[in-house]
Amino acid sequence: MPPSPSIRPQGAEPPIRDRGDACPGALRLHSAADGYLARVRLPAGDLTAHQAQALGDAADRLGDSHLSLTSRGNAELRGLPDGCGAELAALLRDAGLLPSARHERIRNILASPLAGLDRNAPADVRRWARELDELLCTSERATALSGRFLFVLDDGRGDVAGLGGDVSLVAEADRAGAPAGSKGTALLRVGDDPAALRIAGPDAPRAALAAAEAFLTAAEASGSGAWRVHELPAEQPLTARQVAAHLHETGITTTYVTQAPAPVSSPSPHSAAPGIVEGPDGTAALCVLAPLGRLTVAQWRLLTAIADDGCGALRLTPWRGIVLPGLPAGRAASRLSTLAAAGLITDPDSPWHRLGACTGRPGCAKSLTDVRTDAAAAVAAGTRVPDAIAVPDGLPVHWSGCERRCGHPHGAWVDVRATGEGYRVAVVRPDTTPAPDDAPAPPAPPPQHPAPPGRSHTP
Repeated sequence: MPPSPSIRPQGAEPPIRDRGDACPGALRLHSAADGYLARVRLPAGDLTAHQAQALGDAADRLGDSHLSLTSRGNAELRGLPDGCGAELAALLRDAGLLPSARHERIRNILASPLAGLDRNAPADVRRWARELDELLCTSERATALSGRFLFVLDDGRGDVAGLGGDVSLVAEADRAGAPAGSKGTALLRVGDDPAALRIAGPDAPRAALAAAEAFLTAAEASGSGAWRVHELPAEQPLTARQVAAHLHETGITTTYVTQAPAPVSSPSPHSAAPGIVEGPDGTAALCVLAPLGRLTVAQWRLLTAIADDGCGALRLTPWRGIVLPGLPAGRAASRLSTLAAAGLITDPDSPWHRLGACTGRPGCAKSLTDVRTDAAAAVAAGTRVPDAIAVPDGLPVHWSGCERRCGHPHGAWVDVRATGEGYRVAVVRPDTTPAPDDAPAPPAPPPQHPAPPGRSHTP
């Protein structure tokens, strides 16, 4: 995975950005230790089976025959050769995956993966995602956004609302007295502001774009070059009230909500856990995860074939998983067994569930070790962290090859980080940061399993 900012200590001043961000895309490739990397933005994680097939072909013909899933529901191709950019772009464009060359890196839209699929599903925010993407791709102003700016669209269940959106929309059910045809309302939030703006559902996509434009104005006025809302100077933040004034200028009516419900921190009990999701009208959806976020082309093509058995679509999730919607309920169990036999995670009790890792060696030159091999060895030894150190149950575990901790989860998580002396383990809470190198190691019980050969694990 390409570089990402290290975790900033609480209260530290945000960085001054004196350049545009170098976040990779489908056209701007990143030079990694294992070749070039392309990141293909997939708003709301949506793919048709045809588009998925095109991605698999690109990984097979041009890459290392694997696909990586990101924490924003996007896909990455690795091991690309120098000079393949034009061929890759043509392949993606023919599949409808490059609607705008100038906007392709800013199409960062997360949406609730199960929206419209399960029996208790509230509003279908997937439509909002499609409309927002269309608005983004026709906005000249939006091209100034960084490749890291994130829109989050939650259907009201709270599965993605806490995933660090710069602009977030949370759907609300029809409120008492709402006019006919209002299609509910949404709460719009910017960054970590506890306040929110209530807007009519049909205005949600346009309001999200307007809020992003308000951020650009605030970033320019601050002179900070901020890429994201939380990077604005503390004395010049972007607040819901400021956004409300901007929305008023564009003709969008808002109601100021002083203290909106706080987003659910990860891990959310409503996330798309592996297994079968019962849907309406005799249908079902399958949720599976990719071990450490990586899939072989063979696994990807199997997923694409099963998607054709349903509604011909796939959804990538921010938990590095895949949802296959619209399958006949009677075939769901057998299809899930087929995916399990192919090495995908289909059981929420699997030790691979909520286990992640950065790219590590040999793909990343900055990594101190091969974290993926070490994480796999820990699972084989009956634990998910080095030396069977006790960690709180239910928290995601993330292995990192250096202090950047690329791809780490949001909310509370277990930080397993390589250092020159081995691994250090710390529990990260939303209001804390991982222990620095000179901090004392957490207490650990006597090791129950030997460390993998050639690795030194320091708890």
